[in-house]
Amino acid sequence: MEHITLLLAIVIVTALVFDFTNGFHDTANAMATTISTGALKPKTAVAMSAVLNLVGAFLSVEVAKTISGGIINEDGLRTEVIFAALVGAILWNLLTWLVGLPSSSSHALFGGLIGAAVMSAGWSSVDGGTVVTKVLLPAVAAPVVAGLAALLATKLTYRIGGKIRSDAQGKATAKGYRAGQIASAGLVSLAHGTNDAQKTMGIITLALVTGGVLAPGSNPPVWVIVSAGLAIALGTYLGGWRIIRTMGSGLTELKPPQGFAAQTSAATVILASSHLGFSLSTTQSCSGAVMGAGLGRKGGVVRWSTATRMFVAWGLTLPAAGLVGAGAELLTKQGTWGVVVVAALLIAGSGAIWMLSRRKPVSHEDVAPAGADAEPAGVVTTAIAAVSPPPTAAAQTTHDLTATIPAPAGPVSDPARPATV
Repeated sequence: MEHITLLLAIVIVTALVFDFTNGFHDTANAMATTISTGALKPKTAVAMSAVLNLVGAFLSVEVAKTISGGIINEDGLRTEVIFAALVGAILWNLLTWLVGLPSSSSHALFGGLIGAAVMSAGWSSVDGGTVVTKVLLPAVAAPVVAGLAALLATKLTYRIGGKIRSDAQGKATAKGYRAGQIASAGLVSLAHGTNDAQKTMGIITLALVTGGVLAPGSNPPVWVIVSAGLAIALGTYLGGWRIIRTMGSGLTELKPPQGFAAQTSAATVILASSHLGFSLSTTQSCSGAVMGAGLGRKGGVVRWSTATRMFVAWGLTLPAAGLVGAGAELLTKQGTWGVVVVAALLIAGSGAIWMLSRRKPVSHEDVAPAGADAEPAGVVTTAIAAVSPPPTAAAQTTHDLTATIPAPAGPVSDPARPATV
């Protein structure tokens, strides 16, 4: 720690800021479906997700090793390159959060890193084979595999549920799906911590290698693992309500069986990729699973306009973050004043995006399912509402008249009966 320079300290802090944005940007991956189906209240969901993200950060370092020693050639790499890459990733994360699009924080980081490295040392500084096999191919395969798995799981779930005949069985099944959703959401959060927190660990480790603090090929130190886990957990706890709203109800309407199928499928894909060292996008895996679950229910509809916007954001993430990272690296190459300018631009850009978000704020109250906190109607009320016919026009007119013309206060004599003397 005594060898860490001021520039290296700035890079480490910036990496943790990225990790924080990754947390609130990707909270929707684990908890959007659980919140939208009412299995958990919004604040409870993000608190549980934060704790499990922290736990997941300690389970593996395979993805961190892929980033710190696989994508970029460490020889001759300047610490400023890491800083420039993080600037591109943070700004893209904040921009897509502002518009509520679940883009990939992972690809934003990779795009910024590749763009900055190419600007610094040319294309030879990037390991193209690793980028293709461990970044691009998983990016295409993950949403497809997760979507197909969720579609099949949803169809199987409804086929099994169709055999339920009694109300008691139906209530027990509903409780089971609720518990299953909570458990699968926890599994996704654990997987997210295992996969995404490691990306920041890898970046900090790479910065420590370029700064001469660690030897090339070293594993992340314990303090790096702890700080990255805490940063992503804190970001997760704050909740990215804009993206949760998009993932929970913007893509499709999900029932508890669909939510359970989607989350289980996504968690399986993410955990398997983390074990293999594939740094895939948890956002793309979960989004693909949500769409697959939406198509798996008979009558389910996916809102393809929202999905198209999401696909466009996915395609733009790598090149957009890469261009920003390359521009930032062009400035940092000019010396100390360039680093100061890039830092000022990052702060100004982040502040501007935050101010824009305050014009139409989105909170946990905007993502809870309608009537989630209301007391359910009783059996009699529900039955009456189901069988009562709507009022006729004449009845409605009579009701309006009696509501607007007050009855006389005193007794009224019968006009047909003659008055007695």
